Amino acid sequence: MRVAVTGTPGTGKTTATDLVDTSLAVVHLNNVIRKEGLTQGRDSDRDSEIADMEAVAAWLDGREDVIFESHLAHRFDADRVVVLRCHPAELESRLAERSESESSVAENAESEALDLILIEAVERHGRDSVYEIQTTDRPPADVAADIEAAIEGVREPSAGTVSYVDYL
Repeated sequence: MRVAVTGTPGTGKTTATDLVDTSLAVVHLNNVIRKEGLTQGRDSDRDSEIADMEAVAAWLDGREDVIFESHLAHRFDADRVVVLRCHPAELESRLAERSESESSVAENAESEALDLILIEAVERHGRDSVYEIQTTDRPPADVAADIEAAIEGVREPSAGTVSYVDYL
């Protein structure tokens, strides 16, 4: 089984996947991209590397029994896709604590409010494969338990259950 855990930066993907109790291997995809040099240049506006999506897909190819997490994870083949969600105001706080630029904080909060990653996940994988999990004000262990439930099939797919229209 291949499980993608995705979400806007700051939603808690890395923290939660580190707590998931599973026999699946956990891969932090952003670390792999950096370590393996799976990039194709630099985005000077965002001061970040640009992932080579074909190279990342090739690296993932053939890997089974894995959870891979990243804000890009939903762009790759997976049996289940877990989308972590966080209220944009809380996301702004989390990203500011990481010393992200004001433009990055604003861009990510807006993306979260507009459901961009959720929409991309549903378009690529279909509603029946997407599990939306609220992380705002929840302990990481509870989020990890929800991810486990999605992996085990005891949680129903739930795309479209979280709304941040109030932020806009």
